[in-house]
Amino acid sequence: MTLQKSLLQQFFQAYNKEAEVVAYAPGRVNLIGDHTDYNDGFVLPAAVNFGTHVLASKRQDSVINVIAIDIDNQPVSFNLSQIVFDEQDTWSNYVRGTVIELLKFIKSSPRKNSVSGVDLFISGNVPQGAGLSSSAAFEIALLKAFSDLFNLSLSGIDAAKLGQKAENNFVGCQCGIMDQLISALGQKSHAMLLDCRALSYQFAKIPENITLMIVNSNVKRELVSSEYNTRRQQCEAVAQYFKRSALRDITLNELNENKQSLESVLYKRARHVISENLRTLEALTALNTHDMKLLSRLMADSHQSLKDDFEVTTPELDYLVELLSNVVKDKGGVRMTGGGFGGCVVAILPQDLQIKAKQVIEDNYFQKTGIKPSIYICTAEQGAFSL
Repeated sequence: MTLQKSLLQQFFQAYNKEAEVVAYAPGRVNLIGDHTDYNDGFVLPAAVNFGTHVLASKRQDSVINVIAIDIDNQPVSFNLSQIVFDEQDTWSNYVRGTVIELLKFIKSSPRKNSVSGVDLFISGNVPQGAGLSSSAAFEIALLKAFSDLFNLSLSGIDAAKLGQKAENNFVGCQCGIMDQLISALGQKSHAMLLDCRALSYQFAKIPENITLMIVNSNVKRELVSSEYNTRRQQCEAVAQYFKRSALRDITLNELNENKQSLESVLYKRARHVISENLRTLEALTALNTHDMKLLSRLMADSHQSLKDDFEVTTPELDYLVELLSNVVKDKGGVRMTGGGFGGCVVAILPQDLQIKAKQVIEDNYFQKTGIKPSIYICTAEQGAFSL
């Protein structure tokens, strides 16, 4: 039985009616460009073959029922007329926040669309808390389901903005827009260079003989309760010092000229972001020209910067990068990916090194850390709103 057929059966068992739409959105891995997105910078993610399905059917009233079988099989309900933060079933706040932003969007739209209550059934296989953006896949799949159900003509960029607003305004995580946009508009077999200010993007083909390997350190972290928001405030403080709207507008020369006037920690945070933007632009060129030596150096420098200047790696992440770098050498790249404080590393490596890389991790990581890693071999996939 296919996954979709199984989910359709489960929807019917839960609600005693057929699902009217089935939506799907992928998670993502960021190849390079971390903590640049909320600084109006550049990122280079790819949508991956782990994602979230949302099945939906209209109701005659204004009640939203949600069952998320991978989180909690108990249904959660709320009314469109009164959406409040849920302190108990906190996962449902992603649904609540997304619906609030969608209702605002519909109200401001020249098209006179409306939505009613909906029965929702959600299933995903994006590893939770691993830095592969299960939350963005969740939000974008929800928005795709509502868009299809009510013929809303929502664009991928609209959906990405709404998902980001849901996290910023309701959930309480000050994330950038990268995760939502790549989930909405990713392209199969490609990475996306995204300009997070202009929301313009271009694609780079991932060479056919190259594998994306993601290794979850299984050091769990919660971005909302971590120092993620602190890092954002530190970046904004430097931008304010220079009287610029974002770190995107400051050069390394300018930063270095003002080093003595800045707190050392603020200087380091800004140096990471500004140098990471430059590395990310170079990485697009490296992929397009199949220059794996350049990509290897860029990813190594990125990890070191995230470790020393942004201080978001962990000993476990550093060790995984060390293990994989010894296998991959200059034939690909390795770095931590995501918000940090735990989560994953990503390796871009030739397919013929995949087995060796996996074996090295399995032979050494648990022995040193006492934690069992999770290894995922990924392909770059299509986004929910891609044509």
